[in-house]
Amino acid sequence: MSIMKSLRIALLALASVAWVNAAHAQGAPKAPAAPAAVGQGTQYSEKGADTCLNCHDEESDTATHTTAGIFKSRHAMRGDKRAPFGPGGLQCEACHGPGALHSEKNSKKTININSFKASSFYSPAQRNQACLSCHQGGSRGGWHGGAHDSNQMACTDCHKMHTGSDPVMSKATEAQVCASCHKQQRADFMKASAHPVRQGKMSCSDCHSAHGSSAQAMLNKPTLNQTCYSCHADKRGPVLWEHAPVAEDCSQCHTAHGSVRTALLTKPAPLLCQQCHSPAGHPSVARTGAGLPSEGGIGSIFLVAGSCTNCHTQVHGSNHPAGAKLMR
Repeated sequence: MSIMKSLRIALLALASVAWVNAAHAQGAPKAPAAPAAVGQGTQYSEKGADTCLNCHDEESDTATHTTAGIFKSRHAMRGDKRAPFGPGGLQCEACHGPGALHSEKNSKKTININSFKASSFYSPAQRNQACLSCHQGGSRGGWHGGAHDSNQMACTDCHKMHTGSDPVMSKATEAQVCASCHKQQRADFMKASAHPVRQGKMSCSDCHSAHGSSAQAMLNKPTLNQTCYSCHADKRGPVLWEHAPVAEDCSQCHTAHGSVRTALLTKPAPLLCQQCHSPAGHPSVARTGAGLPSEGGIGSIFLVAGSCTNCHTQVHGSNHPAGAKLMR
């Protein structure tokens, strides 16, 4: 290879580096960036993350926020062109917006940068736009108009970016994040009969889609029963003899999160059964202290052990030829 050819290659390489640096300084991103708000400015910093780290170092870290933690996350994967720190990315400013004005002396105010905090001048919808510019498709398609969006929630209310492991993305810690708002459900999971969420065997996202859904209660499946059948497939059927509540809606008998009664029942048997089944023609009056069958009272001998399921054991349906009464 001639000396002149070597020099031409070196000059082309230097020109390429200079073009990339100029594009970053002029704010010409290759990937979507956070929109600039009034007062933030439109100019990007010349040195990218190096400018930010001059101030946002370990000494500025708090118990809930670590600046350097971003380098442990997928956002900082240098080989991924989709990542803010990937080839041609704007690094910190890809999410926080143009930072030249914010980095100027005597201008380091949160009004000059999108901090993603609740006190930010950005509305939750504007903060979410920075995330949704990259994170599209999948379950996020139901975000707009969903319950969380309608309640003015921001992505950062649940997700943590400056960390190697986002708590809401782990089954072991997801429920703790959800429980910070859904306190009634957290209390239900502590009851004697509950889905094993606090044991770490289930997570909220096994049933619910946090980014929105067209189903009730943001369920993953179109109906409640289909959601339940994801685990309780043995109750799906079809069966020869159906029990109407089972086919219609599981919540007619069960509560989803937790109950003080066995099997997550909404009421104890026989009171639960008697909401639909009249005692007429069947001596099934609940026992009282003055009405025990052995004392000639009006109590039912069929309820000596306190439940209709003493006889009607197949309450979810039966395939037995003689199972019309769900007794076998």
